[in-house]
Amino acid sequence: MPESRPLRVLICPDKFKGTLTAPAAADAIARGWRAVRPGDALDLLPISDGGDGFGELLGRHLDAEPCHTETVDAAHRPLRARWWWEPRRRLALIESARVIGLAMLPPGHFHPFELDTFGLGAVLRAAARRRPRRTVVGVGGSATNDAGFGLARALGWTFLDGADRPLTRWTELGPLARAVAPRRRPDWGELVVAVDVRNRLLGPCGCTRIYGPQKGLRPEDLAPAERCLRQLARVMGRAGRRQAPADLPGAGAAGGLGYGLVVFAGARIEPGFAWFARLTGLARRLARADLVITGEGALDETSLAMGKGVGEVARRCRRRRQPCLALAGVVADRERAARWFRAVYALAPDLTTPEEARRKAAGWLTELARRAAADWSARLGRREP
Repeated sequence: MPESRPLRVLICPDKFKGTLTAPAAADAIARGWRAVRPGDALDLLPISDGGDGFGELLGRHLDAEPCHTETVDAAHRPLRARWWWEPRRRLALIESARVIGLAMLPPGHFHPFELDTFGLGAVLRAAARRRPRRTVVGVGGSATNDAGFGLARALGWTFLDGADRPLTRWTELGPLARAVAPRRRPDWGELVVAVDVRNRLLGPCGCTRIYGPQKGLRPEDLAPAERCLRQLARVMGRAGRRQAPADLPGAGAAGGLGYGLVVFAGARIEPGFAWFARLTGLARRLARADLVITGEGALDETSLAMGKGVGEVARRCRRRRQPCLALAGVVADRERAARWFRAVYALAPDLTTPEEARRKAAGWLTELARRAAADWSARLGRREP
């Protein structure tokens, strides 16, 4: 491939968590690439796999109508939550991180035992009033670990102990004896849970032990939290809710919200990136590209093995024998990453320190893209794409 030939480049990064949104990352990469290769045609498609930004990105791509609902956040503080409505498809898009997201809370101020998914119920009910054909809920980025218990209460479920006393906190679920369903469930059409992980609800790889510590659970909190969720799963299993076993892949997403949406709202779990790819026409855009650039803040094992967006982009490129570059804040295992990408670049330690990379993420990512573009031009000059 001659060096002078302009390339069609698809730039599709995920967010650089805590520093850059996916659109901001895509813009930074594009600036750096254009500085070296101004003749290339760039197609920017910021991606999400169901976590923070899922609703915003899809809403923007589909030109969906932003809607707002008065509710509460994970700590029951008043909140005006945003979601999206696309009338032609009769599609409701909900990003749970905009209701019960960890990033919405002051760091270290609330313990997960004080938080729940109650506020999501009002948003689901608001979506149902539009009479959708389909409602898609992206559940990543939550602050909660209640397996959807708060959501269930918001939808009208009642939870009782052996003496028929109501239980109102998920940390009280140890003596749970039975759950009473509401007489009528809102009709949100086909309800899809878009997950960004495949963890089960319980056990060593369940939501409590894997993600609980990230949300503030201490070592001594793990066993009691697990007992409460195990009792909930046991009681719901006795009630014949077989369509949502606790070991369903993705049931542990968002502190068990994946499980809760299936059990209490009749949803089904699907990989979030598959939905994103379908609704944004990713296959068509890949087919037009000569080169693909993706990336995220931390490129690690979960990026490549857990159904995350960056790994899924790489997987699709491998199937097409299409060159794919990765730009990241840090790379945990360069040798493994090199098996997935034609080339891998990291802000730290390649260009700067982790602290400086976080402080001026956009500028450093632009510089990293300049370096990647220069390297790729050199490869093209050697006819080694």
